Amino acid sequence: MKQLLLISFIILLTITQLPAQGLKANPGGPYVRFYPNPAITTVTFDFQKNYEKGYSIQIFSFLGKKMFEANNLGLRTSINLSDFNRGVYIYQLFDRNGKMIESGKFQVSK
Repeated sequence: MKQLLLISFIILLTITQLPAQGLKANPGGPYVRFYPNPAITTVTFDFQKNYEKGYSIQIFSFLGKKMFEANNLGLRTSINLSDFNRGVYIYQLFDRNGKMIESGKFQVSK
């Protein structure tokens, strides 16, 4: 039992010391604020800073299925969730050049 605890402790230390990978944090905060989370019927995305026309968004299920895509988003965009099942969804926000500038997740609970 002591060996198992020691191994678990070593693994935990190793994991916490690994550098984070993926998207770099936005120094000025997030580009978009979304609410409510968890959502039931709609989720609303409000752009917070440096909004430029031409942004697009893609939403994927946790299994990777593309559920929604929209281009040329307005300053506030609401998405109807009637075709979304209960679960966790991942959004990806792209600038007008197609570069991903933010990614996050939200939950749908029906």
